[in-house]
Amino acid sequence: MAVAPAPLDARALEHHVLDFLAYLEFERGLSRNTLEAYRSDLLQFGAYLRSVRVDVLETQHTDLAGFLDSLAQPHDDRPASRPATLQRKAACLRSFYRHLRRENIIQHDPTADLRAPRKSQKLPQVLSRGDVDRLLRAPNGTDPGALRDRALLELMYACGLRASEATDLEVGDVDLEAGVLRARGKGSKERLVPVGREAITAVRLYLERGRPMLTATSDDRHLFVNRRGTGLTRQGLYKIVQRHARAVGLEDRMSPHTLRHTFATHLLAGGCDLRAVQEMLGHADIATTQIYTHLSAERLKDVYFSAHPRAA
Repeated sequence: MAVAPAPLDARALEHHVLDFLAYLEFERGLSRNTLEAYRSDLLQFGAYLRSVRVDVLETQHTDLAGFLDSLAQPHDDRPASRPATLQRKAACLRSFYRHLRRENIIQHDPTADLRAPRKSQKLPQVLSRGDVDRLLRAPNGTDPGALRDRALLELMYACGLRASEATDLEVGDVDLEAGVLRARGKGSKERLVPVGREAITAVRLYLERGRPMLTATSDDRHLFVNRRGTGLTRQGLYKIVQRHARAVGLEDRMSPHTLRHTFATHLLAGGCDLRAVQEMLGHADIATTQIYTHLSAERLKDVYFSAHPRAA
């Protein structure tokens, strides 16, 4: 009579996951949101391993591929995962098992040949120079909110800031005399970015006439604050961007990240070196920055076919 396999120890997986997350938090400095995403992916992976009765330390490439294949198929309780989601989960598993090998917990790497479906590279939305001018002029007036919104939009476009980087800025992070800004990006990595003349003017005006009125009853150190004098949230920033985009007819093409995409594309179109753009954006891998070279090429093609008399 066949002997049933011993039940898997769920506590062993939990121990290894917690140790891995501690490594990511304290040695790699990853954000809470990223840690929670890794935790969720690994718990889902653990549930799959229990269903196929495979121990986390004895997995082979076929087990990992089976997990991703199961997610790629629709089920009664959920749709099929998108290629971008599968890519993220595959990256999580690679990082997890390399950590186990680095700690000498396993002697092999089952993720060595792991591949997830490639996500299609969708070119991001980018504004024209005319669109940018209209957007940046949308916050008119001299009331504190208008001065803040103008400074915020100018600075995001001038420096290619992520939404979280803009809301995390403190007053001391912007040196208007030197014309530089210190941004804290993913993984708490800091970088210095030049600030252009128009943005310096807008931020200086906001600091002199807008922010003091907004923080009359607050000692908050954030550069951009709401009408209660506390730091803007990402949701608050999104509403500001959408309000002004709607005012100039750009709401369907506009998000806070659009200004970052536009920043990079306009720099490359103006002849800026790709490595310099990578550094200003805070990209760890230059391959991430290279999408903007493709985007610049697409824009050049559009101009060519609309302007050349024998192109169409």
